[in-house]
Amino acid sequence: MEQAGLSQGAAAAPEGGKVKSQRVKVQRRPVHGVILLDKPLGFSSNQALQKVKWLLRAEKAGHTGTLDPLATGVLPICFGAATKFSQMHLDADKAYATTLRLGQKTSTADAEGEVISERPVQVTLEQLEQVVKGFTGPIAQVPPMHSALKKDGKALYEYARAGIAIEREARHVTIYSIRIVHARLDAEKPEVDLVVECSKGTYIRTLGEDIGEALGCGAHLSALRRIRTGGFDESLCVSVAALEAMSDEQRMACVRPSEDLLAGHTVVTLDAENAARFLSGMRRRGAWSDAEAVAVFAERPRALLGSAHVKGGELIPTRLLSPPEVSESLLQQLMNV
Repeated sequence: MEQAGLSQGAAAAPEGGKVKSQRVKVQRRPVHGVILLDKPLGFSSNQALQKVKWLLRAEKAGHTGTLDPLATGVLPICFGAATKFSQMHLDADKAYATTLRLGQKTSTADAEGEVISERPVQVTLEQLEQVVKGFTGPIAQVPPMHSALKKDGKALYEYARAGIAIEREARHVTIYSIRIVHARLDAEKPEVDLVVECSKGTYIRTLGEDIGEALGCGAHLSALRRIRTGGFDESLCVSVAALEAMSDEQRMACVRPSEDLLAGHTVVTLDAENAARFLSGMRRRGAWSDAEAVAVFAERPRALLGSAHVKGGELIPTRLLSPPEVSESLLQQLMNV
């Protein structure tokens, strides 16, 4: 959304002519950091991204992992320098709260699809607990056709909409835990609420459908919410509606520093000379222990320079901020204090 219609054509029109509405281009600006968005129901991840990018008038933005329109919950939106570290949260473990509707299988494995089969539900809580237990640990999943996974440059859902089935290889993921929150097995529409903690790449729709098959009645997701990604949980999120109601200063105060994406990294702080050399891409030597994930900071003023790893006493750059990104981030933090 690069433009917004801010003018309603208030200027006088030529005599006998028509009033021309004017479209004023949004003045973009550098924004660096991350907003933890509570993605609303019905928005695609890209629609949510574009909305927040427009609200902040940010030059550059990206998100850290797709959520289906049916899903709500934690969607980190990265701006500027923070986009360089977004892959780390694509790879992060996740947690979801989901509701399975038992007895119905749909074309998409969720509530957006058509019901393609119905079976009676004759499931006890003990059977449910046993089946759920069987899906914890390392498992193999075949990605659903209605997914953003790409084949020959096209998303699988594009083939699915055209009625074309594509062979997919199973993917190995890990389900750390599945907790049964509430089971309504004797209801007119039997449902089960679950909380799932899992590795990256897990398809909760596929998991729900597979659980339904193991129960012998079929199932699809009627609700899905991501409640955590990495160290970010839903309690830290802000909604689109809340952002819309805020002033510009309040919105900017919601932008967390880029370094929050590097939580859990070993911290290395460099003096001015070494910071300048590191920022130019040079390796530095020091009495550091080997470490795979390092967040590197300048000492004074304290500023994130990038990520690195340490091997054999050498600090080796992985992702570097540019000098303008460092200075703009510092200025932004000062303005938000």
